[in-house]
Amino acid sequence: MLFDLPSDDLLYDALVARDDRYDGQVFVCVHSTGIFCRLTCPARKPLRENCTFRATVGECIEAGFRACKRCHPLQAAAQNDPVITDLLARLDDRPDYRWSEPDIARLGYDLSTVRRAFKRHFGMTFLEMARQRRLREGFETLALGGSVMTAQLDASFESPSAFRAAFAKLLGTAPSDLKSDGLMRATWIPTPLGDMVAVSSASHLHLLEFVDRKGLPTELKKLQAHTAGGLGIGTFGPTEQAKAELDDYFAARSGRFETPLAMHGTDFYKRVWQALQTIPAGETRSYGDIARQIGQPTAVRAVARANGSNQIALIIPCHRVIGADGSLTGYAGGLWRKQRLIEIERDLKAARLSPLRASA
Repeated sequence: MLFDLPSDDLLYDALVARDDRYDGQVFVCVHSTGIFCRLTCPARKPLRENCTFRATVGECIEAGFRACKRCHPLQAAAQNDPVITDLLARLDDRPDYRWSEPDIARLGYDLSTVRRAFKRHFGMTFLEMARQRRLREGFETLALGGSVMTAQLDASFESPSAFRAAFAKLLGTAPSDLKSDGLMRATWIPTPLGDMVAVSSASHLHLLEFVDRKGLPTELKKLQAHTAGGLGIGTFGPTEQAKAELDDYFAARSGRFETPLAMHGTDFYKRVWQALQTIPAGETRSYGDIARQIGQPTAVRAVARANGSNQIALIIPCHRVIGADGSLTGYAGGLWRKQRLIEIERDLKAARLSPLRASA
């Protein structure tokens, strides 16, 4: 078990309210039907006396319950929505297409339904996601030495000013300000949970963030201000190492990260970040746990601030910190992403344990 479950009464209230704070963290087993569900399942709610709650899918299966066919607790929540699945497939097929609301309507989808579904699961609308994907095309053109004009065309922006404005809004700097020979260089890294930006020097990784994090432009500006010659575009060894380790991570092959890191923060923040790196994949801790681990049990709020200030996502696993009651607390990358990361790491943990089970 990753945490002490809240009371059954509290969890039943969360089930009735379809409270997503516990999604992926707690599952309800319904004795009258023999199935288990997410707490956000849209099915008619069972009676309180027919419900028990368990922390993992494995516990539900071992107790003899079958997975619900409506909320699909064995899958990531966003994969269960056919609208999302269809639109993401279309985006993959045509990443350079300039999607609009009329395009979505012509496919027969209700615009408000699509908007709510993408905001709920990804923290952004489909049109925002499509625009971000087009920016990736332009970024990659620049990284290969292409001109700003060529990058604008590859990103399917109708004007240079629109491309520059969108680029600067996302990355905090104009595309022409990124040099190919910078002492620190930015690289765009696609992942199954969304695109990331990595910044590294020749020796260390300095930043790794999802591109939709609101604080990313500010973080990049700070790095740029403290880097002689400004921030460049391209890659160094630490970024390549991080990319390979992320590939293994998302494929559930390995949860180990050995990329050398440069941590920009106070001594207290660095102690918190180092403590985060000791949490094994597949496990979680509370802010109070981390405060006690670093020897400052009353510094829970300061630990939370340090956790939120982490700018090397995944490798410094701030997503493994949850509320004391097991709820998914705030995560700059979005609660949907935090839930999926925890699910991936449960798969990693299960993969590590399976040889032991086989030999038992």
